[in-house]
Amino acid sequence: MTSSTVHTTRLSSKGQIILPSVIRQTKRWQAGVKFSIELVEEGILLKPVATGPASTLDEVAGCLNYAGKAKSLTEMDAAISAELKERYVRR
Repeated sequence: MTSSTVHTTRLSSKGQIILPSVIRQTKRWQAGVKFSIELVEEGILLKPVATGPASTLDEVAGCLNYAGKAKSLTEMDAAISAELKERYVRR
């Protein structure tokens, strides 16, 4: 779906707006997703609200399961570059 795709919906008597299913599916929004609503010159802007506190790298690094010697930034950059080149060649 591109930003130029236009869909229409109606405002219910209860003030509810149904988001078209193609938009919900594309964004993977399920029932219960919270949105912030901002009044802008063109109308309104809906943005999904994060559902939990932001995580830091220190809080999630343990899930990486790496037990080897720590890598330098240079080594990490080289590994990332090599993987990108490999993926580009496969396509």
